[in-house]
Amino acid sequence: MAKQTRKVSKKRSIRAEDLFQLRIATSVAISPDESKIAYTVEKIDPDENKYFSHIHVLDRKTGESSQFTHGHIADGQPVWSPDGTQIAFLSTRKKKTGIYIIPATGGAERQIFEREASISNLQWHPDGKQFVFGMQYHDSHFITDEKEKKEQPVYRHITRLFFRLDGSGFLHQDKWAVYALTIETASLRKISKSRYDLIYPTLSADGKSIAYVSNRRRNPDKDNQYDDLFIIPFKGGKEKRIETPEGPIAGPVFSPDGKSIAYLGHDNPKDGWGITNTHIWKVNLVGKAHATNLLKKFDRMAYDQSITDTGDFFGLSPITWSHDSKRIYFLSSDTGNTNLFYVPARGGRPTRIYRGKCHIKQYSLNGNNKTVAMIRADINNPGDIITCPATYEGEKKATTLTNLNRLLHSEIKLGKTRDLMFKSFDGTEVQGWLVYPPNFNPKKKYPSILQIHGGPRAQYAHSFMHEMQYLAAKGYVVFYTNPRGGSGRGETWAEAIKEGWGDLDYRDCMAAADYLEQQKFINKKKIGVTGGSYGGYMTNWMIGHTNRFKAAVTQRSVVDLKSFFGSSDIGWSLEREFDGTPWDNAENYKKCSPITYFKKVTTPVLIIHSEQDLRCNIEQAEQMFAMLKYLGKKVEMVRFPEEPHGLSRHGRPDRRIARLDWISKWFDKYLK
Repeated sequence: MAKQTRKVSKKRSIRAEDLFQLRIATSVAISPDESKIAYTVEKIDPDENKYFSHIHVLDRKTGESSQFTHGHIADGQPVWSPDGTQIAFLSTRKKKTGIYIIPATGGAERQIFEREASISNLQWHPDGKQFVFGMQYHDSHFITDEKEKKEQPVYRHITRLFFRLDGSGFLHQDKWAVYALTIETASLRKISKSRYDLIYPTLSADGKSIAYVSNRRRNPDKDNQYDDLFIIPFKGGKEKRIETPEGPIAGPVFSPDGKSIAYLGHDNPKDGWGITNTHIWKVNLVGKAHATNLLKKFDRMAYDQSITDTGDFFGLSPITWSHDSKRIYFLSSDTGNTNLFYVPARGGRPTRIYRGKCHIKQYSLNGNNKTVAMIRADINNPGDIITCPATYEGEKKATTLTNLNRLLHSEIKLGKTRDLMFKSFDGTEVQGWLVYPPNFNPKKKYPSILQIHGGPRAQYAHSFMHEMQYLAAKGYVVFYTNPRGGSGRGETWAEAIKEGWGDLDYRDCMAAADYLEQQKFINKKKIGVTGGSYGGYMTNWMIGHTNRFKAAVTQRSVVDLKSFFGSSDIGWSLEREFDGTPWDNAENYKKCSPITYFKKVTTPVLIIHSEQDLRCNIEQAEQMFAMLKYLGKKVEMVRFPEEPHGLSRHGRPDRRIARLDWISKWFDKYLK
């Protein structure tokens, strides 16, 4: 009998369209008895060309995971009931946001509440019969005529400095307030009555008090880093201000014993763009209130600063008390990683629970805090649900519970990624990652692309980046780095470029180009550069100061800091970064603006920008295109209608594909 051989399918390179195949875990919540884990998975429907997300529940005893919600909906933020029998979650359906409940054993979800509004910080009351949350009604809620809802207003009367937000559009007139909702009757009660925004509401363990944050400055938009902490009885009544240092406050949480509140913040309200370390502060509620920085000697931020194009997690991460009120858990980014830590409630040196080359995107603790559930990503994986003991070096006993993206391992051959440290002009070590083409041959000479991250206070990390793998699959060696001015290396590292963008950061990026040229497998004459947001700023800066790059793609970039001050949704906050306004410090704004040097540009450049980008307004791209075109430079522009600043992370799927296609076509034209 002839011997049969099993045919082994050949793996292929990753494609832009593989975005449609990815499954992204976006939230995680472990049950009170730690036996089950609820999590949310987002995916793209290629026919609808939209994102949808659903609730899944994993049974830790059986290892089985079940999808609980279905359809063309966007479910998220699951929260377990105190007795663990139900799961509440938020869902956006037909342009309305609702609160839903589903049994922990599965079944049909039940809508409890729905409004044309934004809802945040959903929490169960300890009695299991009520919810507490923050809510802001949308302007459309107050319009009763359906025809009028669909039409644009006759005019908009603007009186605030901060009147729009990228990704959201014009801000709604209603203020954020705190509400309680009775589940059985669906009756809504407004707990707080204030003419100010009340944000980050949090309920005490006994259900008797609610804490929240509010900015009571005369001009809260301009003085947006002066927050206050308040407590109000759950039943309503007079609020009480809790004494804290001047500075920003976020994510307050009561200790289980009710004696303290912990929050994220710092005491430097005149801080630049995220230089001063955001730490965990604790306020004693028994006796004289006193706020203490628990991480005084910890030279890192107490939240996730890693960026990726598979899920938008960058930003403040929640902090969690241990059940005995002795520890506080938090995420922190450190030299290309985001790991889980805890700090003693008395303060001191933090303990890293889960370390390693990875990106912990979210975590959840509940009940007796014996186990922590997390979304863990790394260079080759957008993220899976894992668990580990909530103790020191818990990763040694970690268990991976899902395999959401089998495609990346079974069908696709990813490019190998090498993490490294290289030296800048002054000997400073800079972190970077080299991504090789899937079938890399060290004897060949490859074109290469230098990628620069946005922020500037952010970091590339040990986290899966579809874009980097895609460009490597197109035949490029991709090099992405963390130059000075970014995150993950402490305050001195972040402050290095304050008042002087385009100096040390530029030199670090050029050192990255030097490193590329030194590699035997790199074609020195075929190096390109690209970046978005601040990375776009640096791309613009580099092509105005050197002709070493044979092609450039600048994305959602900053061109002129003076006009950015007024055209960006948060542009006026540049005053803190550059120690003055464009009229007080005109020379430095001009010196640090790439447009000042565009006459020197010789590099062919493609400008990619979104037309509804309120962070880096489209006028920045238009200035650049008009000036370079007028000067006879090689320049083209691609505009994406309707899209905000975050097109590469969560834009309309077909436009994300088109963006990648334009980037690769431009580099193919000049580097191949």
